[in-house]
Amino acid sequence: MKAPFRAPFRAALATALALGLTGAAALPALAHAPSTSPAFSPAAASSPAEGPAPGPNGGALRKAIEGLPNDDATAALVRVGGKHGTWRGSSGVHDLVTHRGADPHGRFRAGSTTKIVTAAVALRLAAEGRLDLHKPLQHYMPELFPHPVDEKRKFPPIPVRSLLDYTSGLRSGDGFDDEYAHRFDTLDPRTVVASAIAKGPEHAPGREQHYRNIGYTVLGLLIERVTGDSYAHQAREQVFEPLRMRDTYFPGADPRIRGPHNRGYQKMKRPDGTARLVDVTEWNQFDRFAAGDMISTTADLETFTQALFGGKLLPPAQLKEMLTLPRLAPGVPEATFGAGLQYMEVDGKKVWLKTGARHGYTNMIAATEDGSRTLVYSVNATDAKGEDMNPVAQRIVAAALG
Repeated sequence: MKAPFRAPFRAALATALALGLTGAAALPALAHAPSTSPAFSPAAASSPAEGPAPGPNGGALRKAIEGLPNDDATAALVRVGGKHGTWRGSSGVHDLVTHRGADPHGRFRAGSTTKIVTAAVALRLAAEGRLDLHKPLQHYMPELFPHPVDEKRKFPPIPVRSLLDYTSGLRSGDGFDDEYAHRFDTLDPRTVVASAIAKGPEHAPGREQHYRNIGYTVLGLLIERVTGDSYAHQAREQVFEPLRMRDTYFPGADPRIRGPHNRGYQKMKRPDGTARLVDVTEWNQFDRFAAGDMISTTADLETFTQALFGGKLLPPAQLKEMLTLPRLAPGVPEATFGAGLQYMEVDGKKVWLKTGARHGYTNMIAATEDGSRTLVYSVNATDAKGEDMNPVAQRIVAAALG
């Protein structure tokens, strides 16, 4: 995807980023909640470095998150960084009952931004020689592939690399489909993987690119196989602890968000077609596993993003692997994802990003390829699992990267 990021960018951006976005009593409608001005700490002001390059546009960023809560979101947390200055801001409320101000340091469900941590762990293992990206998944985990009932369900060798860049040919596994009624139920990731394998391949590995959770769910199991350790512990050992990401963790089957956090809400339809807001903060995400179960903060994700693009997390060869688009079969749409990250061009700048969304929370990490500008946000969106990009999130991206 190499479209200019100018005036008509909003529709194109929303379409592109939608790839990663994809019993309680009703709560008061947002229309009845008091609107609050953005709450900014002293560090929220822009602090541009010397030089000709412009720093973050503090005025545009403040405007992007003002007036929360509204129908689109209840809170927003934003951090812009890089070589030419920083900007920190938050807006909205912690919850729709007390209406106290949003906690700028609150934890949230990071959704599919988890995939970049998984990719980093896998690539670090590759750098250590413990995981060979050229070898097929069947070499490491033959038990995943029982004898098929027919030839159409027989899998060709699936290179580990194809799991990273969404070209494995694996179909999506079966799950709860984000049904609210199952929010406290536990679904083991191995069950999800088994259901995907049972469907047979969609295409030969490397032929097409389809953004799905399944490849990263399998990667989490593969990391466990080659290390003899849990995926969550490997993420802590390989990424969180070295980078001092103390507020980032995997909850497993625990539906709660431990520690300080802002409540998440989701619009849900009533039988008569009207909508209500439901508190969806507690939700068991264990089936998302290495594809989307992480809980984090904007500060921790900014640390991760800056370390990744600053060359402090991966050796040069593995970072290049992450930032390389695969070549696909002739006649199919061009690849837009490298090893987890999505590629765009913004006013001639190469930008790599990853969105993530779970009910009540939509997030993004992004950086120019040279690390000169980074963006991390978490928006408590009321439509976090909608097909379109949340309007508040859209304004943040425009202000930070446009």
